[in-house]
Amino acid sequence: MPRSVLLVDDEPNIAFSLEYLMKRDGYEVRVAGDGEAALDSIRAQKPDLILLDVMMPKRDGYDVCQTVRADPRYADVKIIVLTAKGGALDGEKALALGADAFFSKPFGLEELSCRVKELLAESPGDDG
Repeated sequence: MPRSVLLVDDEPNIAFSLEYLMKRDGYEVRVAGDGEAALDSIRAQKPDLILLDVMMPKRDGYDVCQTVRADPRYADVKIIVLTAKGGALDGEKALALGADAFFSKPFGLEELSCRVKELLAESPGDDG
């Protein structure tokens, strides 16, 4: 069974590109356009990894990251935070809230693809 990635971004062009990339790499992909939809999707079906934009409507990526990390059911879910802000403090904040990695936009798609593979290799698949 393929590993699953939840892609959370409110910018359709970015979401489309990332969805294509993740599907190309063989992952099952679900997409959410805001923080509330992301949390609903996570509750409905736990992903192996979340690609999480910071600036979104309803609940921002930091809030989603913190909410996911506060729930022990999702302790093994990997989170990569993506943001257009790009300052060092933004990355530090994301990591402090429990993100496994941080990418500033624009970022290299192949670099992101490699990081996703590395993070998923660190965690065993969920067999049930």
